[in-house]
Amino acid sequence: MRCRRVPIVLCVAVAGTAPAAPPEKLPLGVSRGLWALSVPEGAVTPERVALGEKLFNDTRLSLNDAVACATCHDPKLAFTDHKPRSEGVGGKEHRTQRNSPTVVNAMFNATQFWDGRAPSLEEQAKLPITNPIEMGMKSLDDVVAKVRAIPEYREPFRNAFGRAPTIDDVVTAIAAFERTQFSGDAPFDRFLAGDGEAIDASAKRGWALFNGRGRCNTCHAFGAVSPLFSDQRFHNIGIAAHETDFIALARRATGIVRSGDLKQIDELAIESELTELGRFLVTKHSNDIGAFKTPTLRNVAATAPYMHDGSLATLWDVMDHYNKGGIPNPNLDGGMQRLGLTEAEIDDMVAFMASLTSPQFATLAQTEMRKQRARKHVRPERDTAAAMGKKGDLGDIAPPPDPANPAPFGVIVTHETAYAPQAAPKR
Repeated sequence: MRCRRVPIVLCVAVAGTAPAAPPEKLPLGVSRGLWALSVPEGAVTPERVALGEKLFNDTRLSLNDAVACATCHDPKLAFTDHKPRSEGVGGKEHRTQRNSPTVVNAMFNATQFWDGRAPSLEEQAKLPITNPIEMGMKSLDDVVAKVRAIPEYREPFRNAFGRAPTIDDVVTAIAAFERTQFSGDAPFDRFLAGDGEAIDASAKRGWALFNGRGRCNTCHAFGAVSPLFSDQRFHNIGIAAHETDFIALARRATGIVRSGDLKQIDELAIESELTELGRFLVTKHSNDIGAFKTPTLRNVAATAPYMHDGSLATLWDVMDHYNKGGIPNPNLDGGMQRLGLTEAEIDDMVAFMASLTSPQFATLAQTEMRKQRARKHVRPERDTAAAMGKKGDLGDIAPPPDPANPAPFGVIVTHETAYAPQAAPKR
């Protein structure tokens, strides 16, 4: 049985700065305290946000004037691109090796990217602009020169920063805009706030499984300081183990990777087969071989395909992967054990995950879930024998959940968006 880990407290405000004052209204699921911890004072101003939105959508920040941040993080697609692996200036022939994670709620991430190589939104914004196959600019100096040559940017930069553009101003503005892209108020949030009809019976059963036999909350942690359903840690769950010799790759990388060189690490992660080493590229720690960040589950119904390489097309594929205990490999996370869920229970888990969709993405999620349901008969990850313990040695399944108390270490809304432990029901 796996020990339950305490999630990393999400505090990404710049050291030495006071926290900003939260907006008057925040959605259910986003606490005022967490927002204040995550936003440095002065980081989000109307002038910087407006400028950042313009930069975020401007293809002129790329070498060929064809790719913007929004190309891979399209606001109409819940700030993803719905492609298994993203395409930049390199096109389909030289697409990246990673799936584009959503920008929504990225402001609460402890680190950025699937491998956590960037410590902040600002540092994250720099790397794609100069990556040779993403946006392709030759240097950060070239970026600044190009922006300064665009007349329409002169006044917005003066208004936002009081000077001509610098690269730090460019990424600070982009990060300011990204810090306005947070979401909550999903049906599940309203359910926790006391609306018993906000989610259906299937989603309620899925919530019980999430905390019980599914073992999901071990990594997809949820609470006042962890609203994303993520522990913000890195795990090898075997996604790349179908084709990857992790040990051979790690030996190659050890002689290549320059510790602390984010640009080199970025290029190896995006352009080479070493991408499958995940967090190891950043730390060079053997425990991190093949490990990737636990992604958020918020709006997950609207952000397919899934995993760092976009290899799982549907939430049913995701559940099949976990149900059989992942793919064995020398670095498989110790928590990866067969779940033994029935098909009906997998459906309940999917219903629960769909209940994490915020209102602004509800229509998109409904469209995407129709597509996923149409593929339910296509199940490349399904291995019922492994899931039910008829082959392999992947441990005992957890006990069944208690429908009367599905979250013994769970949460409930007690006031506005403040969450507190739920009292156990009387028996």
